[in-house]
Amino acid sequence: MTRPRPAARRAAALAARYALLLAVLVLMTGPLAWQFLTSLRGRTENVYAGVLPAQPTLDNYVRVAESFPLLQYTANTLAVAALAVASNAVFAAMGGYALSRAGWPGRRTVFTVLVATLMFPFESVMVSMFLTIRGMGLVDSLVGVWLPGAVSVLNILIMRSAFLAVPQEIEEAAVLDGAGEWTRFTRVFLPAAKGSLAVVCLTSFMGAWDDFLWPLLVLTDSEHYTLQLGLKTLAGATTTNDQRIIAAGAMAALLPMVLLFFALQRFFFKGVGEGAVKL
Repeated sequence: MTRPRPAARRAAALAARYALLLAVLVLMTGPLAWQFLTSLRGRTENVYAGVLPAQPTLDNYVRVAESFPLLQYTANTLAVAALAVASNAVFAAMGGYALSRAGWPGRRTVFTVLVATLMFPFESVMVSMFLTIRGMGLVDSLVGVWLPGAVSVLNILIMRSAFLAVPQEIEEAAVLDGAGEWTRFTRVFLPAAKGSLAVVCLTSFMGAWDDFLWPLLVLTDSEHYTLQLGLKTLAGATTTNDQRIIAAGAMAALLPMVLLFFALQRFFFKGVGEGAVKL
């Protein structure tokens, strides 16, 4: 009995690898593709009749805008997301830089406490967080939606790891040139960690854009609804509970994240490598 040749074994292993990747691709993108195709189906077309729509149309997206204030909810969500991106970029960078610098007492203790907070899910602290926001008079406001996500511990750790990866020789050269602490932070460390900063901005935007539970707790006036919270009312906005409109609304909510990811993907994949969390 002859054994398979090395070339044949490599070809079989490569084929199995690509088959596995194709299966994962179908599993991950299949529901998204189905939602998109459903959003293109005509009013009289059966949602479950075949894969491709027989009467493709963009009328469902127009009906979404007519069913509920899409532009207002989008503007509210963009405001919260912009605040989240700005605050996380600033505070995560500053906190990560402070944790990456040695020489001040309690640094390890602060780092340990921050890591320990990652073990607690949001649901375990949301009641106390709501009481705090209510005590500050920020219930039913976009500031109240944004404030709990103003800075993420994970983003601080990402920036810390990125700053730790900067060669010490570069910092020493900056010190010899007379650069102060703030100059080293803004002129040396931040440019070296711009990939990780892009990751922080992208994940902060996605977290604020996709958040549903916290706005549901804080907001009561429909004029302040975010997009995800507004989509909850979309099923009740139509008397027939039309799956085409719901699918169109979901795709409209997904589009800004897709565009942002493709715009920042080069920095994102670079930052994933340089910002791996180091304990």
